[in-house]
Amino acid sequence: MQFDLKDLRLFVLIAQTGSLTRAAEQSHLSLAATSARAKALEEQAGMPLLIREARGVRLSPPGEAFLHHAQAMLQQSRQLQADLQEYGAGLRGHLRVFANTTAVTDFLPDILSAYLIAHPHISVDLQERPNARIADDIREGRADLGIIAGEVDTHGLASVHFSTDRLTLVTPPTPAWRALRELPFAQVLHERFVGMHRSSTLQAFLDGVAQQLGATLKLRIQLASFDAMCRMVAAGVGIAVVPESGAQRYADSAHVHQIRLLDAWAVRPRYMLVRSLDGLPAHVQALMAAVQAHHAPG
Repeated sequence: MQFDLKDLRLFVLIAQTGSLTRAAEQSHLSLAATSARAKALEEQAGMPLLIREARGVRLSPPGEAFLHHAQAMLQQSRQLQADLQEYGAGLRGHLRVFANTTAVTDFLPDILSAYLIAHPHISVDLQERPNARIADDIREGRADLGIIAGEVDTHGLASVHFSTDRLTLVTPPTPAWRALRELPFAQVLHERFVGMHRSSTLQAFLDGVAQQLGATLKLRIQLASFDAMCRMVAAGVGIAVVPESGAQRYADSAHVHQIRLLDAWAVRPRYMLVRSLDGLPAHVQALMAAVQAHHAPG
């Protein structure tokens, strides 16, 4: 049994006015058309919905039930229309964000928590991916927004630079380490390391760098956050490579020493990637603006 929303609105109006004539006037229909549509509803329902009297109409018991459901269906229709308008305006939706290790573990949690509170009708699927794969995922439509660092082929994509970070070496604050301010990564490959978890894109990158230098990193433990890594380093378990932004945040609390890496790959410009800036949904624009504001000077 299917009912036209226009007929449901007319029935509600008849019930509210108690008159076919007044319902016809308010809906800009002729009395004959209004009466015919009311009869058609009753035929479709298979029972009388209205009790016709000399001075108007009133609802039959089935008509009372029909009115209740008609009002509910019309409310659902209005809610559907409002929801779709919000989707169209970017005020409601689902956002797929693929980002590298640093973004996922370092700065995105703070940004996304504020963003989700400010946009209660937006949900976010955040996934950690290698930088090169993120660009491919954006091209192929698997993600709405990508966050990468370093040199990546972004041909055919719109990229927005939002900051530059540097990978830095963190060590225990012993006199021997504190005497060093900068060095190449190759100089410490014989040391024992504290690493990121095995699925970390940053750890995979560092393993690759070590292999290119003819070495294998001696990992004593692999952890899920830069904070935990810095605490392990402070305890003397080993040394670690972390983003400079993260090292600075944890330096005081974790009591670690920072040494600048001289390798070119340690300097990493960071970009946001989308397929196109034209017609970008408002909720994507809002998150991009939040990322830029988070990294704004001062």
